[in-house]
Amino acid sequence: MQLTQQQLVQILPNARPVAGVFASALNAAMARFEVNTPARAAAFLAQVGHESGQLAHLVENLNYSAQGLANTWPGRFRGADGKPNAQALQLQRNPQAIANSVYGGRLGNGPENSGDGWRFRGRGLIQTTGRANYRAAGMALGAALETTPQLLEQPVYAALSAAWFWQEHGLNELADAGHFEAITKRINGGLNGQAERVALWEAAKRVLA
Repeated sequence: MQLTQQQLVQILPNARPVAGVFASALNAAMARFEVNTPARAAAFLAQVGHESGQLAHLVENLNYSAQGLANTWPGRFRGADGKPNAQALQLQRNPQAIANSVYGGRLGNGPENSGDGWRFRGRGLIQTTGRANYRAAGMALGAALETTPQLLEQPVYAALSAAWFWQEHGLNELADAGHFEAITKRINGGLNGQAERVALWEAAKRVLA
C-alpha cells in the first residue's frame, strides 16, 4: 500500500509542515519491512506518531524538572517521601547529564562518564536508544549509526529505523491480530500515552479503511 501525503496529514494533523518529506520516507520504510496492510500501517503510524510528537521530534527531549525525573524514573529519582531526591535536584534541566545518568552502563553504553548516554539518546520515529540498539539497527539498515548517530535525525533513517524495529519485534503480527495494547507495551515497556496512541490508531483506521 502507498500512503499519500493527504492521508498522513489526516492521521497526524500536526505533521503538515513535514508531511511531504515524511510520506515518501514512510512509504519506503513500510514497504521494506512489510508494514504493508491497512491494519499494520494504522498501528504503525499511530505508534510512531505518538513517539515523535506527530513527526515533530526526532531526538529525545531530556530537559526534565526534578519532579519530571521523579515521575519518569521513580526508582532512581524519587525519595522515600515521594518527592524528588537529591540527585533529581542536582540533575534537573541538564539534559546531557540526565542522559548520561539514566542511560550510562545500560543498553550497550559505556559508564556514565563515557558520554554514551547522551551520544546514543533516543532518536528516530520510535526513539532508538543505546549503543547496542544503534549498532543493531545500523547493521540491519546498512548505515553507520554507531559512528554517526545523528543519521537517525534524518527522515529517511528515522522512518527506516522505526519500521525495522517494528518488524524485528513482531509488531506486524500483533497488528494483524489487533493487539494494540501489546504493541504499546513492547515499544514503551508500559502504557504511557496510551489514550493518545489509541486516538491516533482510530483515526488511522478510518483514513486507511
